[in-house]
Formats: sequence, C-alpha cells, structure tokens
Amino acid sequence: MNNEEIIIRVANSGDIHYAETITTQMEQSAKARGTGIAKRSPEYIAEKMNEGKAVIAHLNDGTWIGFCYIETWSHGAFVANSGLIVVPGYRKSGVAKNIKKKIFELSRQLFPEAKIFGLTTGLAVMKINSDLGYEPVTYSELTQDEEFWAGCKSCVNYDILMSKERKNCMCTAMLYDPADHYEPEETKQFFEENKSGLERLLRFKEWKFIKALRKPPSPEGGQGSSPAKNKKFFSSLFHF
Repeated sequence: MNNEEIIIRVANSGDIHYAETITTQMEQSAKARGTGIAKRSPEYIAEKMNEGKAVIAHLNDGTWIGFCYIETWSHGAFVANSGLIVVPGYRKSGVAKNIKKKIFELSRQLFPEAKIFGLTTGLAVMKINSDLGYEPVTYSELTQDEEFWAGCKSCVNYDILMSKERKNCMCTAMLYDPADHYEPEETKQFFEENKSGLERLLRFKEWKFIKALRKPPSPEGGQGSSPAKNKKFFSSLFHF
C-alpha cells in the first residue's frame, strides 16, 4: 500500500460512477469468504449515494478503496450499516475501521433514536463494532422485518439460518441501542479481555453448524434458545 492520502466522506450523486465497481467487489469478496451478503444492484447503491446514506473511501486521484451504506428497517426503529467493503490492497490498514466510524456517526445523525445493528462472521468486525459501543445480542433483539431476513437468501449459510428458525446462524449479531448501552470504553475493554475466547467460540460455532447440516433432521425439530437480555457476557450469546 502506498502513502496516498485516504479520504473518507459521505457519498453523494457525484459518486454514482463507482456503483458498479462497488457491487462487483462486494460479490467477489463474499465468494472469497465463503459467506454471503444481500445482493445489491448498482442502481440500489446509486440510490444510497443520492440520498446521502452511504460513506465512501478513495484516494486523492479518485481511486475507490472502500464503501458502506445505511439501511432502515421496522419503520426506522432499526438501522443497519451494510455492505462494508474495502479493496484487498487496503485491508488491515485502518480503512475499514474509519469507514465504520464514519457510517456510525452518520447513522446517529440521521436516525438518532434508531437501534443500530449488524451481522458479522469476523472477529475483526466484532472488534471494530465493540470500539464503537456495540454489544453482541441474540437475533431476537434485531429487526424482525421480513424484507431484511429475505436478504439472507443470497448467503451460502441461508439453510443454517432457516434450520435454526432464524434464531441463530454463522453470523454474530451486534447492536447499539441509544437508549440503553454501555460506553465504547467498556465494550472495547470487554472485547480485549475476552477476544481469545471469542475466537474459539466463533470457530466452534462454525464447526457445530456445519456438522449439524450433515446430519439427518432431528425428530424434535429446531430448538431455539430463549431470548437473552442486553449486556450479557459474550459467551452467553452462542446458543446451539
């Protein structure tokens, strides 16, 4: 990576020419990870830019390197910072963290009373979210908007989600509730103190779910865990 200045800002209508490149990179990244995200068209990304509900990262010469956008659910009660993508040459450079920080600030500005949430399979994103004040939660505490969950159909893990009656999957859910939350310093400290255990839990979760898919369906059917309240220890959120 070169030492060019990286500009991270709210996207606008002048950025629409990046839309097709962004959606292509999103799809390629999802395939490389072996996971999926809700597929979005260049037109949808362009709409987010026009609405001022996206953050873009680029170099001084205009070279695009990162992106993220805002979606609202349950009539504005929930906000998701979706589609975070950074081009390979700028990963692990702090760009993703700064994009997440910028999109979080934009979400708080546009929707100050909304709960902000995200789903992730990666420890790195969990750390970024924890630094912002997100807490891990059960799926029951997220939006129950059918349109949001329909977006998971493009994910390779969709069968896992449905086998768990939408109560759990490979992704970890994280939430920032403006009305009831820890301070970022607290969630950050807790993550740092427990990240080794969290990494093991994520690996175990992956092994457990994949193993379950290879077995015949249980005669009892899916058994969901009882909903947990906010501010529980991370380990209590991995119910199988």
